[in-house]
Amino acid sequence: MRVIARIDVKNEYAIKGIHLEGVRKVGDPNELALKYYNEGVDEIVFMDAVASLYDRNNLFKIIESACEKIFIPVTIGGGIRTLSDIEKALYSGADKVAINTAAIRNPSFIRSASLKYGSQCIVGSIEAKRQINGWEAYIDNGREKTGVDVMEWAQKLEQLGAGEILLTSIDQEGTQRGFEVNLAREINRAVSIPVIVSGGMGELIHISELARHTYPSALACAASLHYNKISVMEIKSYLKQNHIEVRI
Repeated sequence: MRVIARIDVKNEYAIKGIHLEGVRKVGDPNELALKYYNEGVDEIVFMDAVASLYDRNNLFKIIESACEKIFIPVTIGGGIRTLSDIEKALYSGADKVAINTAAIRNPSFIRSASLKYGSQCIVGSIEAKRQINGWEAYIDNGREKTGVDVMEWAQKLEQLGAGEILLTSIDQEGTQRGFEVNLAREINRAVSIPVIVSGGMGELIHISELARHTYPSALACAASLHYNKISVMEIKSYLKQNHIEVRI
């Protein structure tokens, strides 16, 4: 299981909020990325939290700077809307792109992107919010409803060629109260591609609660790392102690 550091960025600052709202600055994104790299994190995800407001991703310079010092897979998300955006992201040093809003609005974009750059490069980003009868996919960093069922959408993303899914629970995001276990389990059952579970990690016991029901490909952590509640090595050691394969 991979341990991934997620860094949400707004106007060149790393930020953290609750339910993708009420954000506060938590530091310099490049300094955080280097810190987590030195601690042994497997991958880093940079997400532009306000890309929808500017209709473009503003992280390319940050990625260029980060990749001068960190040598692990880097994913960039937020505002990736065209093949040209993907090319620019890869040229900046990213290994993968996470696509949400553009995929919902134009599903064929995922197919075009995966055919040109390979499925391993394309991450289908899903922002899921709990509803009475399941979960609904949201876009624009959790601001806009879509009416799209998350389970059906996850399967569609796989069919279109996405090589991985970044699953963010809006309800749990930033709360540090634990993962949305049922959501993670159902998505893991619905698709055969790797699933990254994001949103809710606050204590090591939350990993055990998740693992009792499902084994995602990766855990994405933000607040618990940013606020120094848990270190990367503590997470990895806990995984190993609980007989979950992890790179130490």
